[in-house]
Amino acid sequence: MKIPTRPFAFLLLSAGLLAAAVNARSQGNVKPLPPLPSVKQAEWHDMEFYLFAHFGPNTFTNLEWGKGTEQEEVFNPTDLDCRQWCRIAKAAGAKGIIITAKHHDGFCLWPSKFSDHTVARSKWKDGKGDVLRELSKACREFGLKMGIYLSPWDRNHPKYGTPGYNEVFINMMKEVVARYGPFFEFWWDGANGEGPDGKKMVYDWTRFKATLRTIAPFTVVFSDIGPDIHWVGNESGIAGKTNWALLDTAGFQPGAGAPPTDTLNRGNENGRVWLPAESDVSIRPGWFYHQEEDDKVKTPEQLFQLYLKSVGRNSCLLLNVPPDRTGHFTSFDSTALMGFKELRDKSFAYSFAKKPGTVISTALPSNTKNLSDNDAETYISLGPDYKKNAIEIKLRHPEIVNCVVLKEPIRMGQRVKGVTIETIGENGNTTYTLDATTIGHKRILTFPKQLVSAIRIRITDSKAIPLLGDVDVYKIDDELVEKD
Repeated sequence: MKIPTRPFAFLLLSAGLLAAAVNARSQGNVKPLPPLPSVKQAEWHDMEFYLFAHFGPNTFTNLEWGKGTEQEEVFNPTDLDCRQWCRIAKAAGAKGIIITAKHHDGFCLWPSKFSDHTVARSKWKDGKGDVLRELSKACREFGLKMGIYLSPWDRNHPKYGTPGYNEVFINMMKEVVARYGPFFEFWWDGANGEGPDGKKMVYDWTRFKATLRTIAPFTVVFSDIGPDIHWVGNESGIAGKTNWALLDTAGFQPGAGAPPTDTLNRGNENGRVWLPAESDVSIRPGWFYHQEEDDKVKTPEQLFQLYLKSVGRNSCLLLNVPPDRTGHFTSFDSTALMGFKELRDKSFAYSFAKKPGTVISTALPSNTKNLSDNDAETYISLGPDYKKNAIEIKLRHPEIVNCVVLKEPIRMGQRVKGVTIETIGENGNTTYTLDATTIGHKRILTFPKQLVSAIRIRITDSKAIPLLGDVDVYKIDDELVEKD
């Protein structure tokens, strides 16, 4: 994609289009509640699940953090196949792949003009290989989005620890965007350790951000504090049960200067900027491939639990699947991914809320079809007296259910602070009650199975008039119900 010469004009246009879309779907006098997601942030929310691929010298040295002294010849995959990565990612339902183009050891998976520590000096393909080029081509072929991880820390580069290294890093960002972009996400690791001469860096985050805003205006940028998406505060892939897509970042920096991890996990209820959390986790105990972990790959059931606790809590799931020394995803990882996809497909195949004969009603006159049209941005308003205006999903026949999925129209802001789910039995009595807090882009709530004739949804607390965009009711396998 050609980068426009006036990116900020595009951003203003995008903001205008977003406002128009909001106004077109608004009901009555309901107004958006700032802060609001940008167009690219809203698109990022919709991705929900994508892969990380940690690959580099550590794959061949059996390390997690390389020392930067590894010889380039160490990197030598015997049969690199990025098409295999993409084929598996696509089959698993992932929307993209983020590659560790440069980890802390400083080794570049592309032939950079700004480092001597690259694939160009390896034995792989006689120094003519380029992992980023191969992955970029494969992602386009399989309809996946590509993202890039570029660690500012560099334990190899001779300029690291001097002001000149900031220029090196900026040039690397420009280089990868120009050669391999566009990227859906640019991933900054906040780690900051010693370089080859024992010095540490003072990263120029302001210039880094300004550079990407200029050369990659369509790309969401990740770090502990964004500027577009932030770290969830752990590497377990688990977002907070309360999770605001809002955060205050003034006075903080990526890395050691980031907010406390519990704040990153929950967000700020009254945060000044829209800055949602990304939940990252590896399918294995480590981030890079280690043969001894082949029997420690997470099971499909464990991955499903992570899905409930990330995507199901207003976050996105970034799942690391490390290629092995041949340059392939192993059969252990791919089998788990396919099983994970099967569980998701089976669990969410059919919503009772969309079953013929189901009636969705509320005390207010509203277009309740907006709750079952598979479009979270068409919504109903529960009005100023929302605590009195429950939504009732009345089934044509009693059904066994144990899962409710709720969505807010996030382009109108995140509003809901408290929600209660009540299951109604055949005799009209409440058989089970579940309380939760935030909803956001998607909230998946599971509970012990109940035979119900209706589901009642009450908003118990909200920052402004609450809006609901989509509601679904499912019966999933009992063993998949969320475990604390």
